[in-house]
Amino acid sequence: MPKIIENLRNQLIEEARRQINMFGYEKTTIRSVAAECGIATGTVYNYFKSKDILVASLVVDDWKVVLNKINDIDLSDKRNLLKTIYDSLISFSESHSMIFKDRSAEEKYYSSSHKWHELLRNQLSAIIEKICLEKDDHEFLSQFTAESILTWSMAGVPFDRIYEILIKII
Repeated sequence: MPKIIENLRNQLIEEARRQINMFGYEKTTIRSVAAECGIATGTVYNYFKSKDILVASLVVDDWKVVLNKINDIDLSDKRNLLKTIYDSLISFSESHSMIFKDRSAEEKYYSSSHKWHELLRNQLSAIIEKICLEKDDHEFLSQFTAESILTWSMAGVPFDRIYEILIKII
């Protein structure tokens, strides 16, 4: 009779996260994740077709948590919303730095990075658009604001400087 393990998907993701943070993306393998979870390597493939899918699932699951946090912000406080987006992007980037800064991971994901960036910008833009609906060009402004926060937060531009610029246009 097969062994039933509750929340195995989550256990696999958490073990992959632990190994990536300790050893890096390249040294983390399906085999090592399976071994630490006490299951056969083949069982992991029932959940994730490859290490890349496992890692992508880890990142996507974490991003969903960030989006939920941002979506819970009171839209009447523009500064708080934009600051939460900014802080969340920095925190997300830092918590996944072992993936984002790994050369072998970069090689794997580079070809699709522009698609991920566009998706991320569009998700943030949909949230930001709610605070600039009174503007005629709210679609453009929300896209511009989302892209600006993405770019400037990753470049280390302080939030107060970003806000000083963005509040004049939104």
